[in-house]
Amino acid sequence: MDGYTFQGYRRANGTVGLRNHVVLLPVDGLSNRVARNVSHLIGGTLDLKHAYGDLQFGRDLELFFRIMTGIGSNPNVAAAVVIGMEPDWLDRIASGIEATGKPVARFVIGQSGDLATTEKAARKAQEFVYHASEIKTQTVSLADIVLSTKCSESDTTNGMVSNPTVGKVVERVLAAGSTVIFGETSELTGAEHMIADRIKRQDQKDRFWRLYNDYAGFIKNQEAHLLGSQPTQSNIHGGLSTIEEKAFGNVAKIGLAFIEGALESADPPPGKGLWFMDTSSAAAEVLTLFAAAGSVLCLVPTGQGNIIGSPVMPVIKLTANPQTVKTMTEHIDLDLSGVLRREISVDQAGDLLMDMLRRVAGGRLTASEVLKHHEFVPVKLFRSA
Repeated sequence: MDGYTFQGYRRANGTVGLRNHVVLLPVDGLSNRVARNVSHLIGGTLDLKHAYGDLQFGRDLELFFRIMTGIGSNPNVAAAVVIGMEPDWLDRIASGIEATGKPVARFVIGQSGDLATTEKAARKAQEFVYHASEIKTQTVSLADIVLSTKCSESDTTNGMVSNPTVGKVVERVLAAGSTVIFGETSELTGAEHMIADRIKRQDQKDRFWRLYNDYAGFIKNQEAHLLGSQPTQSNIHGGLSTIEEKAFGNVAKIGLAFIEGALESADPPPGKGLWFMDTSSAAAEVLTLFAAAGSVLCLVPTGQGNIIGSPVMPVIKLTANPQTVKTMTEHIDLDLSGVLRREISVDQAGDLLMDMLRRVAGGRLTASEVLKHHEFVPVKLFRSA
Protein backbone atom coordinates (compact mmCIF):
# COMPACT_ATOMS: atom_id res chain seq x y z
CA MET A 1 0.00 0.00 0.00
CA ASP A 2 2.91 2.32 -0.84
CA GLY A 3 4.14 2.38 2.75
CA TYR A 4 0.54 2.85 3.95
CA THR A 5 0.46 6.50 2.89
CA PHE A 6 -1.95 8.45 0.70
CA GLN A 7 -3.21 11.97 0.13
CA GLY A 8 -5.71 13.13 2.76
CA TYR A 9 -7.11 16.23 4.44
CA ARG A 10 -5.50 16.95 7.80
CA ARG A 11 -7.82 19.08 9.90
CA ALA A 12 -6.91 21.71 12.49
CA ASN A 13 -7.31 19.22 15.36
CA GLY A 14 -4.99 16.69 13.71
CA THR A 15 -7.64 14.26 12.46
CA VAL A 16 -7.48 13.11 8.84
CA GLY A 17 -10.32 12.91 6.31
CA LEU A 18 -10.66 11.37 2.86
CA ARG A 19 -13.35 13.75 1.61
CA ASN A 20 -13.88 17.51 1.89
CA HIS A 21 -17.58 18.20 2.39
CA VAL A 22 -19.39 21.41 3.30
CA VAL A 23 -22.44 20.21 5.26
CA LEU A 24 -25.76 21.91 5.94
CA LEU A 25 -26.87 20.56 9.30
CA PRO A 26 -30.48 21.11 10.41
CA VAL A 27 -30.84 20.91 14.18
CA ASP A 28 -34.44 19.70 13.87
CA GLY A 29 -36.78 18.31 11.25
CA LEU A 30 -38.53 21.66 10.86
CA SER A 31 -35.29 23.18 9.55
CA ASN A 32 -34.84 20.68 6.72
CA ARG A 33 -36.55 23.00 4.25
CA VAL A 34 -34.05 25.83 4.71
CA ALA A 35 -31.10 23.43 4.46
CA ARG A 36 -32.54 22.03 1.25
CA ASN A 37 -33.12 25.54 -0.12
CA VAL A 38 -29.45 26.38 0.49
CA SER A 39 -28.25 23.14 -1.13
CA HIS A 40 -30.27 23.94 -4.25
CA LEU A 41 -28.68 27.39 -4.45
CA ILE A 42 -25.07 26.54 -3.58
CA GLY A 43 -23.23 23.76 -5.39
CA GLY A 44 -20.75 21.72 -3.41
CA THR A 45 -22.92 21.54 -0.28
CA LEU A 46 -24.53 18.54 1.34
CA ASP A 47 -27.82 18.90 3.26
CA LEU A 48 -28.36 16.29 5.98
CA LYS A 49 -32.11 16.22 6.45
CA HIS A 50 -33.61 14.14 9.27
CA ALA A 51 -36.73 13.89 11.42
CA TYR A 52 -35.26 14.34 14.89
CA GLY A 53 -34.36 17.10 17.36
CA ASP A 54 -37.87 17.91 18.58
CA LEU A 55 -38.71 17.55 22.32
CA GLN A 56 -36.12 14.86 22.93
CA PHE A 57 -34.85 14.63 26.50
CA GLY A 58 -32.52 12.79 28.87
CA ARG A 59 -30.23 10.12 27.42
CA ASP A 60 -32.04 10.39 24.11
CA LEU A 61 -31.23 14.09 23.82
CA GLU A 62 -27.60 13.54 24.82
CA LEU A 63 -27.26 10.89 22.10
CA PHE A 64 -28.83 13.29 19.60
CA PHE A 65 -26.26 15.97 20.49
CA ARG A 66 -23.41 13.43 20.15
CA ILE A 67 -24.62 12.36 16.73
CA MET A 68 -25.17 15.84 15.30
CA THR A 69 -21.97 17.28 16.76
CA GLY A 70 -20.04 14.19 15.68
CA ILE A 71 -21.29 14.37 12.09
CA GLY A 72 -20.28 18.03 11.80
CA SER A 73 -16.94 17.20 13.41
CA ASN A 74 -16.19 14.22 11.14
CA PRO A 75 -12.76 14.63 9.49
CA ASN A 76 -14.40 14.30 6.06
CA VAL A 77 -16.20 17.60 6.74
CA ALA A 78 -14.37 20.83 5.87
CA ALA A 79 -17.00 23.26 7.19
CA ALA A 80 -20.54 23.23 8.57
CA VAL A 81 -23.58 25.50 8.41
CA VAL A 82 -25.91 24.73 11.33
CA ILE A 83 -29.57 25.76 10.99
CA GLY A 84 -32.33 25.41 13.58
CA MET A 85 -35.34 26.65 15.46
CA GLU A 86 -34.01 26.22 19.02
CA PRO A 87 -31.13 28.66 19.67
CA ASP A 88 -29.67 26.86 22.71
CA TRP A 89 -29.61 23.48 20.99
CA LEU A 90 -28.20 25.05 17.84
CA ASP A 91 -25.43 26.73 19.86
CA ARG A 92 -24.52 23.50 21.63
CA ILE A 93 -24.07 21.60 18.37
CA ALA A 94 -22.28 24.44 16.58
CA SER A 95 -19.93 25.03 19.53
CA GLY A 96 -19.04 21.35 19.63
CA ILE A 97 -18.12 21.41 15.96
CA GLU A 98 -16.18 24.67 16.37
CA ALA A 99 -13.99 22.92 18.96
CA THR A 100 -12.40 20.97 16.09
CA GLY A 101 -11.11 24.21 14.56
CA LYS A 102 -13.12 24.01 11.34
CA PRO A 103 -15.30 26.89 10.08
CA VAL A 104 -18.86 26.80 11.45
CA ALA A 105 -21.79 29.19 10.98
CA ARG A 106 -25.14 29.11 12.81
CA PHE A 107 -28.52 30.47 11.78
CA VAL A 108 -31.75 30.61 13.81
CA ILE A 109 -34.96 30.54 11.76
CA GLY A 110 -37.13 31.91 14.57
CA GLN A 111 -37.75 35.67 14.29
CA SER A 112 -36.27 35.58 10.78
CA GLY A 113 -38.30 33.12 8.71
CA ASP A 114 -37.29 30.81 5.90
CA LEU A 115 -36.50 33.37 3.22
CA ALA A 116 -34.16 35.62 5.20
CA THR A 117 -32.45 32.63 6.82
CA THR A 118 -31.99 30.94 3.45
CA GLU A 119 -30.28 34.01 2.03
CA LYS A 120 -27.91 34.44 4.98
CA ALA A 121 -27.08 30.75 5.17
CA ALA A 122 -26.55 30.52 1.40
CA ARG A 123 -24.07 33.39 1.41
CA LYS A 124 -22.09 31.78 4.23
CA ALA A 125 -22.25 28.36 2.55
CA GLN A 126 -20.86 29.88 -0.65
CA GLU A 127 -17.96 31.31 1.36
CA PHE A 128 -17.32 27.92 2.95
CA VAL A 129 -17.34 26.15 -0.43
CA TYR A 130 -14.68 28.56 -1.68
CA HIS A 131 -12.67 27.85 1.48
CA ALA A 132 -12.97 24.07 1.11
CA SER A 133 -11.96 24.17 -2.55
CA GLU A 134 -8.59 25.62 -1.60
CA ILE A 135 -7.70 23.12 1.11
CA LYS A 136 -4.73 21.08 -0.08
CA THR A 137 -4.25 17.40 0.60
CA GLN A 138 -1.20 16.16 2.45
CA THR A 139 0.66 12.88 2.56
CA VAL A 140 -0.82 11.05 5.53
CA SER A 141 -0.61 7.58 7.01
CA LEU A 142 -3.19 4.82 7.22
CA ALA A 143 -2.58 5.03 10.97
CA ASP A 144 -4.11 8.53 10.95
CA ILE A 145 -7.63 7.49 9.91
CA VAL A 146 -10.60 5.82 11.58
CA LEU A 147 -12.29 2.99 9.65
CA SER A 148 -15.43 1.00 10.38
CA THR A 149 -17.16 -2.15 9.19
CA LYS A 150 -20.76 -3.35 9.07
CA CYS A 151 -22.24 -6.35 7.23
CA SER A 152 -25.56 -6.06 5.44
CA GLU A 153 -28.12 -8.28 3.68
CA SER A 154 -26.01 -11.23 4.76
CA ASP A 155 -26.22 -14.71 3.30
CA THR A 156 -23.99 -17.79 3.31
CA THR A 157 -21.44 -16.08 1.04
CA ASN A 158 -20.81 -13.48 3.75
CA GLY A 159 -19.64 -16.04 6.28
CA MET A 160 -17.68 -17.97 3.66
CA VAL A 161 -15.92 -15.11 1.85
CA SER A 162 -16.87 -11.45 2.28
CA ASN A 163 -16.71 -11.16 6.07
CA PRO A 164 -13.45 -13.15 6.41
CA THR A 165 -11.98 -10.93 3.67
CA VAL A 166 -12.83 -7.85 5.72
CA GLY A 167 -11.30 -9.63 8.71
CA LYS A 168 -8.01 -10.01 6.83
CA VAL A 169 -8.01 -6.28 6.05
CA VAL A 170 -8.94 -5.31 9.62
CA GLU A 171 -5.96 -7.29 10.88
CA ARG A 172 -3.67 -5.50 8.41
CA VAL A 173 -4.87 -1.95 9.04
CA LEU A 174 -4.66 -2.49 12.80
CA ALA A 175 -1.08 -3.73 12.36
CA ALA A 176 -0.41 -0.47 10.51
CA GLY A 177 -1.61 1.50 13.54
CA SER A 178 -5.12 2.43 12.40
CA THR A 179 -8.39 2.57 14.35
CA VAL A 180 -11.41 0.40 13.49
CA ILE A 181 -15.01 0.41 14.81
CA PHE A 182 -17.52 -2.44 14.59
CA GLY A 183 -20.92 -2.92 16.24
CA GLU A 184 -24.35 -4.51 15.63
CA THR A 185 -25.01 -5.58 19.22
CA SER A 186 -28.00 -7.88 18.64
CA GLU A 187 -26.15 -9.69 15.85
CA LEU A 188 -23.56 -10.92 18.31
CA THR A 189 -26.14 -13.18 19.98
CA GLY A 190 -24.64 -16.64 20.28
CA ALA A 191 -21.10 -15.35 19.80
CA GLU A 192 -21.08 -12.55 22.39
CA HIS A 193 -18.69 -14.54 24.58
CA MET A 194 -16.14 -14.54 21.75
CA ILE A 195 -16.17 -10.75 21.69
CA ALA A 196 -15.88 -10.50 25.48
CA ASP A 197 -12.95 -12.93 25.51
CA ARG A 198 -11.01 -10.73 23.07
CA ILE A 199 -11.36 -7.48 25.07
CA LYS A 200 -8.01 -6.68 26.63
CA ARG A 201 -8.99 -4.98 29.91
CA GLN A 202 -11.42 -6.24 32.54
CA ASP A 203 -13.14 -2.86 33.02
CA GLN A 204 -13.84 -2.66 29.28
CA LYS A 205 -15.00 -6.28 29.26
CA ASP A 206 -17.44 -5.45 32.07
CA ARG A 207 -18.63 -2.44 30.07
CA PHE A 208 -19.23 -4.63 27.02
CA TRP A 209 -21.32 -7.06 29.05
CA ARG A 210 -23.38 -4.18 30.46
CA LEU A 211 -24.08 -2.80 26.97
CA TYR A 212 -24.84 -6.22 25.50
CA ASN A 213 -27.08 -7.35 28.36
CA ASP A 214 -29.00 -4.06 28.33
CA TYR A 215 -29.68 -4.41 24.60
CA ALA A 216 -30.54 -8.11 24.77
CA GLY A 217 -32.71 -7.51 27.83
CA PHE A 218 -34.62 -4.73 26.08
CA ILE A 219 -35.38 -7.03 23.14
CA LYS A 220 -36.44 -9.89 25.43
CA ASN A 221 -38.74 -7.61 27.43
CA GLN A 222 -40.75 -6.79 24.31
CA GLU A 223 -41.97 -10.40 24.24
CA ALA A 224 -41.89 -10.29 20.46
CA HIS A 225 -40.83 -12.96 17.99
CA LEU A 226 -37.71 -11.67 16.23
CA LEU A 227 -37.60 -14.17 13.38
CA GLY A 228 -37.93 -12.10 10.23
CA SER A 229 -36.18 -9.16 11.89
CA GLN A 230 -33.19 -11.05 13.29
CA PRO A 231 -32.37 -12.88 11.11
CA THR A 232 -34.16 -10.83 8.47
CA GLN A 233 -36.31 -12.39 5.78
CA SER A 234 -33.54 -11.83 3.25
CA ASN A 235 -31.03 -13.47 5.62
CA ILE A 236 -33.30 -16.52 5.82
CA HIS A 237 -33.70 -16.63 2.04
CA GLY A 238 -29.92 -16.47 1.83
CA GLY A 239 -29.47 -19.54 4.02
CA LEU A 240 -29.02 -18.08 7.51
CA SER A 241 -31.66 -19.79 9.62
CA THR A 242 -30.60 -18.61 13.11
CA ILE A 243 -29.16 -15.52 14.75
CA GLU A 244 -26.24 -17.67 15.93
CA GLU A 245 -25.24 -18.41 12.32
CA LYS A 246 -25.42 -14.70 11.58
CA ALA A 247 -23.40 -13.88 14.70
CA PHE A 248 -20.44 -16.07 13.80
CA GLY A 249 -20.32 -14.49 10.35
CA ASN A 250 -20.44 -11.07 12.01
CA VAL A 251 -17.44 -11.90 14.21
CA ALA A 252 -15.46 -12.95 11.12
CA LYS A 253 -15.31 -9.26 10.08
CA ILE A 254 -12.71 -8.54 12.77
CA GLY A 255 -10.46 -11.47 11.95
CA LEU A 256 -8.38 -12.59 14.92
CA ALA A 257 -7.84 -9.10 16.30
CA PHE A 258 -8.09 -8.23 19.97
CA ILE A 259 -10.42 -5.44 21.11
CA GLU A 260 -9.48 -2.32 23.05
CA GLY A 261 -12.90 -1.72 24.56
CA ALA A 262 -16.60 -0.92 24.22
CA LEU A 263 -18.18 2.40 23.21
CA GLU A 264 -21.59 3.94 23.73
CA SER A 265 -23.41 4.84 20.51
CA ALA A 266 -21.66 7.66 18.57
CA ASP A 267 -18.76 7.89 21.05
CA PRO A 268 -15.38 8.49 19.34
CA PRO A 269 -12.71 5.88 20.13
CA PRO A 270 -10.42 7.30 22.85
CA GLY A 271 -7.38 5.63 21.31
CA LYS A 272 -6.14 3.51 18.44
CA GLY A 273 -7.00 -0.12 17.84
CA LEU A 274 -10.24 -2.07 17.46
CA TRP A 275 -13.38 -0.87 19.28
CA PHE A 276 -16.86 -2.33 19.68
CA MET A 277 -19.73 0.19 19.54
CA ASP A 278 -23.20 -0.48 20.92
CA THR A 279 -25.51 -0.13 17.90
CA SER A 280 -28.57 -1.63 16.29
CA SER A 281 -28.09 -3.67 13.13
CA ALA A 282 -30.05 -1.29 10.87
CA ALA A 283 -27.60 -0.23 8.18
CA ALA A 284 -28.47 3.48 7.94
CA GLU A 285 -28.45 3.87 11.73
CA VAL A 286 -25.13 2.07 12.12
CA LEU A 287 -23.35 4.07 9.41
CA THR A 288 -24.67 7.31 10.92
CA LEU A 289 -23.32 6.35 14.36
CA PHE A 290 -19.94 5.30 12.94
CA ALA A 291 -19.60 8.57 11.03
CA ALA A 292 -20.57 10.52 14.15
CA ALA A 293 -17.77 8.74 16.00
CA GLY A 294 -15.22 9.87 13.40
CA SER A 295 -15.10 7.01 10.89
CA VAL A 296 -14.03 8.29 7.47
CA LEU A 297 -14.58 5.05 5.51
CA CYS A 298 -16.75 1.98 6.06
CA LEU A 299 -16.29 -1.55 4.70
CA VAL A 300 -19.66 -3.20 4.04
CA PRO A 301 -19.59 -6.89 3.06
CA THR A 302 -22.98 -7.87 1.64
CA GLY A 303 -24.52 -11.08 0.40
CA GLN A 304 -27.78 -10.30 -1.37
CA GLY A 305 -26.88 -6.68 -1.94
CA ASN A 306 -27.60 -3.42 -0.16
CA ILE A 307 -28.00 0.04 -1.66
CA ILE A 308 -26.88 1.80 1.54
CA GLY A 309 -24.56 4.80 1.57
CA SER A 310 -23.48 7.58 3.90
CA PRO A 311 -23.56 11.31 3.21
CA VAL A 312 -20.19 12.04 4.81
CA MET A 313 -18.06 8.90 4.38
CA PRO A 314 -17.39 6.57 1.44
CA VAL A 315 -18.75 3.06 1.78
CA ILE A 316 -16.96 0.16 0.06
CA LYS A 317 -19.42 -2.64 -0.66
CA LEU A 318 -18.06 -6.09 -1.47
CA THR A 319 -19.79 -9.37 -2.22
CA ALA A 320 -19.00 -12.93 -3.22
CA ASN A 321 -22.55 -13.69 -4.35
CA PRO A 322 -22.41 -14.03 -8.17
CA GLN A 323 -26.14 -13.31 -8.48
CA THR A 324 -25.74 -10.03 -6.60
CA VAL A 325 -22.78 -9.09 -8.77
CA LYS A 326 -24.92 -9.67 -11.84
CA THR A 327 -28.17 -8.01 -10.74
CA MET A 328 -26.86 -5.16 -8.55
CA THR A 329 -23.67 -4.30 -10.42
CA GLU A 330 -23.99 -0.55 -9.91
CA HIS A 331 -24.00 -0.99 -6.10
CA ILE A 332 -20.96 -3.26 -5.77
CA ASP A 333 -17.42 -1.89 -5.49
CA LEU A 334 -15.60 -5.22 -5.29
CA ASP A 335 -16.57 -8.60 -6.78
CA LEU A 336 -15.13 -11.49 -4.75
CA SER A 337 -17.15 -14.29 -6.36
CA GLY A 338 -13.90 -15.65 -7.74
CA VAL A 339 -13.21 -17.14 -4.31
CA LEU A 340 -16.26 -19.41 -4.67
CA ARG A 341 -15.02 -20.48 -8.10
CA ARG A 342 -11.59 -21.19 -6.54
CA GLU A 343 -9.95 -18.67 -8.85
CA ILE A 344 -8.51 -16.72 -5.90
CA SER A 345 -8.03 -17.38 -2.19
CA VAL A 346 -9.44 -15.38 0.73
CA ASP A 347 -5.93 -13.99 1.31
CA GLN A 348 -5.86 -12.76 -2.28
CA ALA A 349 -9.34 -11.31 -1.80
CA GLY A 350 -7.87 -9.41 1.14
CA ASP A 351 -5.21 -8.02 -1.19
CA LEU A 352 -7.92 -6.84 -3.59
CA LEU A 353 -9.83 -5.13 -0.78
CA MET A 354 -6.67 -3.45 0.48
CA ASP A 355 -6.07 -2.12 -3.03
CA MET A 356 -9.64 -0.81 -3.23
CA LEU A 357 -9.23 0.82 0.18
CA ARG A 358 -6.07 2.54 -1.09
CA ARG A 359 -7.85 3.77 -4.21
CA VAL A 360 -10.87 5.09 -2.32
CA ALA A 361 -8.62 6.75 0.24
CA GLY A 362 -6.87 8.40 -2.69
CA GLY A 363 -10.10 9.84 -4.07
CA ARG A 364 -11.81 7.10 -6.11
CA LEU A 365 -15.57 7.44 -5.68
CA THR A 366 -17.54 4.47 -4.39
CA ALA A 367 -20.79 3.17 -5.85
CA SER A 368 -22.89 4.76 -3.12
CA GLU A 369 -21.22 8.14 -3.72
CA VAL A 370 -21.78 8.01 -7.47
CA LEU A 371 -25.42 6.94 -6.98
CA LYS A 372 -25.93 9.70 -4.37
CA HIS A 373 -27.03 7.36 -1.60
CA HIS A 374 -26.91 9.78 1.34
CA GLU A 375 -28.77 7.85 4.05
CA PHE A 376 -28.58 9.82 7.31
CA VAL A 377 -30.59 8.35 10.21
CA PRO A 378 -29.88 9.54 13.75
CA VAL A 379 -30.94 7.07 16.42
CA LYS A 380 -33.79 7.71 18.85
CA LEU A 381 -33.93 5.82 22.15
CA PHE A 382 -37.51 6.56 23.19
CA ARG A 383 -40.56 8.73 22.54
CA SER A 384 -40.32 12.52 22.69
CA ALA A 385 -41.77 14.49 25.57
